[in-house]
Amino acid sequence: MKITDILDQSLIIADLTSKTKKNVLEELVSHLAKCEGKVDEDELLKVLLEREKLGSTGINDGVAVPHGKLKNIDRLLAVFGRSREGVDFGALDNKPSHLFFLLVAPESSAGTHLKALARISRIAQNEMFRKRCMKANTKEDLFQLILEEDEKY
Repeated sequence: MKITDILDQSLIIADLTSKTKKNVLEELVSHLAKCEGKVDEDELLKVLLEREKLGSTGINDGVAVPHGKLKNIDRLLAVFGRSREGVDFGALDNKPSHLFFLLVAPESSAGTHLKALARISRIAQNEMFRKRCMKANTKEDLFQLILEEDEKY
């Protein structure tokens, strides 16, 4: 499974405007709901905030992977956002997060959700990929970078 199996250009936000963790989640969820009609914004935001209470999904090196499960969807969904300024997401390394991969899985799935999380983590470990994402100008450029990195694995 590739990230680009669940993510296309329409699901990319090149410039997040939010300044807080909750607002970033709201912005990502709102965008996903506009693109995917089955997504209940309030329910998904609640699921994501509950997940964050268990421990931050902000991983090292400016990357966060908020994720959760919903009852009313039938496939894995994703949205990607970039914050040039960075947001305190409670990351393990105490650095601001800039790149956000939001994953939402059907409540009954486990395997595909975990495979997607592992793939995103692998891609996000590439320092050059992260730097190029920060320099990209458009959502099309960001999608191309994700596509190229996705093809390596």
